[in-house]
Amino acid sequence: MRRFFAILLGRLARFATRLRGGGSAFPGYLVRKVWPRFIEDVSSQWGHGVVFVLGSNGKSTTTHMVSELLRAHGLRVFTNPSGANLPQGIASAMLSEVTLAGKLPADVAVLEVDEAFAVDLARLLSPRTVLMLNCQVDQLYRFYETERVADMMLDASVLASEHIVTNREDPLLSQVQSRLGSKSVPDVSYFGASDSVLAASKHGLLNAPDFRDGAEAARPAALGEVRSFGGREATIAVGGDVVSVELPARGLHYAVDAAAACATARLVLGDGFDTKRVVQAFGSMRPAYGRGEVIPFGDESVEFVMFKNGPSLQLNLDSLSTPPKQVMFALDEGTPDISWIYDVDFDALDHVDVVTGEKSWQVALRLAYAGVPVTTVEPDLEKAIELMRALPAPEHDRKLWFVNYEQMMLARKYLGFADLETRL
Repeated sequence: MRRFFAILLGRLARFATRLRGGGSAFPGYLVRKVWPRFIEDVSSQWGHGVVFVLGSNGKSTTTHMVSELLRAHGLRVFTNPSGANLPQGIASAMLSEVTLAGKLPADVAVLEVDEAFAVDLARLLSPRTVLMLNCQVDQLYRFYETERVADMMLDASVLASEHIVTNREDPLLSQVQSRLGSKSVPDVSYFGASDSVLAASKHGLLNAPDFRDGAEAARPAALGEVRSFGGREATIAVGGDVVSVELPARGLHYAVDAAAACATARLVLGDGFDTKRVVQAFGSMRPAYGRGEVIPFGDESVEFVMFKNGPSLQLNLDSLSTPPKQVMFALDEGTPDISWIYDVDFDALDHVDVVTGEKSWQVALRLAYAGVPVTTVEPDLEKAIELMRALPAPEHDRKLWFVNYEQMMLARKYLGFADLETRL
């Protein structure tokens, strides 16, 4: 009866919060107050266990990719599509699918997890597989240094019961084997990109360097490796197989995320992994919300390019083959410290039509130093969107909006796409 009451209460709270638009972590907080072992008890039902996805950048995209690959192989997948990656957020996501009897019909869970809570969640959810994407300069106001973030991820990864999948090209995360010592469980697999692909990238993958003492380890073979890449097309070697896939968004970082997803899916599925289903899954895969997502904008369309830090902005800029015809840049207090913007190379842009958000004047100043002309600075997002709407439709192109997470959500809501939880 207590479990029934906890779920009913959480469901009612979830309904109430969604009435005001968007999701909320409060229902998850509430259900765990009444049923403290809610997360542990519900997650123990999944036959293929839990997959964690960790990283400074790319968590939502790669969680989406792994989920779609497993679904293409016939598995029922529970995930946290809105990007709610703290304990209460994951509990709220569970409430969207759990029955009043406490059953959540899924074969496997693929969960994006915040690095700071990864160890605590690993103890709650006992993941079979932990995927670590990258450690990049991010939220220094919160974490202070990248090595600390890497340690959070590494400490969580060694709690996996079966598999660790890590980035061979990341100087910090590729050293996970040293954490395991002589232990053979969990096993460690790698993903990455070929030497030729890395050499062709203007700024590489922008993973944080490892300044700590220690001998450089030999570069291991990768279970998933990007062999070639261009625009939205990539060729990926997965074990002994090679597949050509269409990416949900353009950029080398998406190709590397795809290699990570393929390697992880192969480990989860074992002998059931089928490259034909991989190609089919990528062919029909939509972008994770805000990450290359294209949304109707009157008679036109707008492409959202979300960034959260210097490396993600730089890699998205690097993905542009030609300067976009119409550009809006939106950044607000959701990104408190934007000093990193002076490390970003803006050569991919020849102008910006509108800069908006609470940080708009700081962004405009940086663009001025970079020699990128700005037509209008309008701190109010809704007014900025209307300025973009008033521009004539660009020929053979779409409007491109660079947005941080909070501005992405507000812009989507203004355009009538507020519900993030149904996007995946």
